[in-house]
Amino acid sequence: MDAQSLENILNKIQQGDLSVADAMNQLKYFSYDDIGHTKIDDHREYRTGYPEVIYCSGKTPVQVREIFEAMQGKEVNIIATRADKETYEEVVRVIPEAEYHEMARIITLKKKEISFVKTYISIVSAGTSDMPVAEEAAISAEFFGNPIKRFYDVGVAGIHRLQKNISDINKGKVIVVIAGMEGALPSVVGGLADKPVIGVPTSIGYGANFQGLSALLGMLTSCASGVSVVNINNGFGAGYIASMINKL
Repeated sequence: MDAQSLENILNKIQQGDLSVADAMNQLKYFSYDDIGHTKIDDHREYRTGYPEVIYCSGKTPVQVREIFEAMQGKEVNIIATRADKETYEEVVRVIPEAEYHEMARIITLKKKEISFVKTYISIVSAGTSDMPVAEEAAISAEFFGNPIKRFYDVGVAGIHRLQKNISDINKGKVIVVIAGMEGALPSVVGGLADKPVIGVPTSIGYGANFQGLSALLGMLTSCASGVSVVNINNGFGAGYIASMINKL
């Protein structure tokens, strides 16, 4: 927001033409920090309850580092997804307290204490190969203040593994289920659990998997009620939505 716009709002308050509440509502949509290549949404956390998230894919390591530098002075927690090791090394060179979650490909910087809710999110993966996407969901949701319980490698190829864990899985307030191949696991979990299930198709599978398309279509056509689906490999999106549900 430029100085003239801010002055206009202040004048309206003083003249009684605008309430403080309405002014705050306007202000939360205006502010952003322009650093040339990126416009950082300063008020996203105030507006939505969740901070600005840096998506690193397509950005250079230097651009990501400059975004971190611009944000770190604002006393907000910072999370960056799809970050490779080279990007992390550029960030940690100037911000040594930044943490890298290698499997999830996430960089986090905690500037203030995270307040956790009591109920947990169950993160379920069909196979070990799906763990990178599962960890992206888990680390993201945990960063947003949710306890996480992981249930990995419990896919339908050995359904007894799921049966042994389903009671604890169903104690979570929301269940994120990650699967590749034909993507059947969310349907099975949806038929056994009484909690909302978020399906995450992965690109893991042989040729007819079509880089995750078969899993995506399988989940979208699930016969189990209560199953919703995010895009292929979108662990972050699943973790974000699960956090919103868990905090209702």
